[in-house]
Amino acid sequence: MRATHSIVESTFNADVSGTSVAYWTLRIGAACCFIGHGAFGFITKAAWIPYFGVVGIPEAWAWKLMPIIGAVDVTAGMWVLFAPRGLPLVYMSVWALWTALLRPLSGDSVFEAVERAGNYGVPFALLMLTVMPKDRVATILKWTTALLLAGHGALGAIDGKSTLSIHYATIGLPAGTTTLVRWFEIGLALAVLIRPVVGLLLFVAAWKLATESLFVVAGAPIWEFVERAGSYAAPIALAAMTRMPETRFRIPDNFKQRTQ
Repeated sequence: MRATHSIVESTFNADVSGTSVAYWTLRIGAACCFIGHGAFGFITKAAWIPYFGVVGIPEAWAWKLMPIIGAVDVTAGMWVLFAPRGLPLVYMSVWALWTALLRPLSGDSVFEAVERAGNYGVPFALLMLTVMPKDRVATILKWTTALLLAGHGALGAIDGKSTLSIHYATIGLPAGTTTLVRWFEIGLALAVLIRPVVGLLLFVAAWKLATESLFVVAGAPIWEFVERAGSYAAPIALAAMTRMPETRFRIPDNFKQRTQ
């Protein structure tokens, strides 16, 4: 335990590695989110059909467009992963927000859009690292983390989303667990807004990794887990930025050059 504690402390205290935690977490999180989303475009996902209908695209065309959208998303994700620039990050922020809004626009709960805050908040925070002070970027990540928790919690506690009950049933938990757990997530969201301390944020990251992995346990493609990378990246990056003093947080020079 002592050795583990020393490793964690050195990660957040060291100048270079501390910066690397925040920067690379956002970069990898944004990339994985779009690679995972793009994979469903290649696979073609029936659940996407109503979203095309929002803008008047018929079902026959929707199936044909899915692989194209998938290719663009994967390209954007790979671009940010290997050579980040401003344009792909702008696209990722806007496109992720739009696809999140398509859910309530197609008749789903508004909390579906709120729960996907990690999808659009993480690339936006990464983009803003080049033009905003650290404390403002941290505010973006704080709200991103709180919204994704509150949205996910509301889907179970208020909307009673059946998928969540199925996930808990796969690990032997009773149906009533959904409501209890979701109110707990709403409480976590409030705690993040009030006092986003490192320990709480790392717990949130671990919690999201565990709960979203239930997609795979329940038999869904692994891309469901990968696509939600923003939900893990936001609290980890915020933890790094919270732990590091302002004077020691630096953006890698090559990232600044590529996004300008």
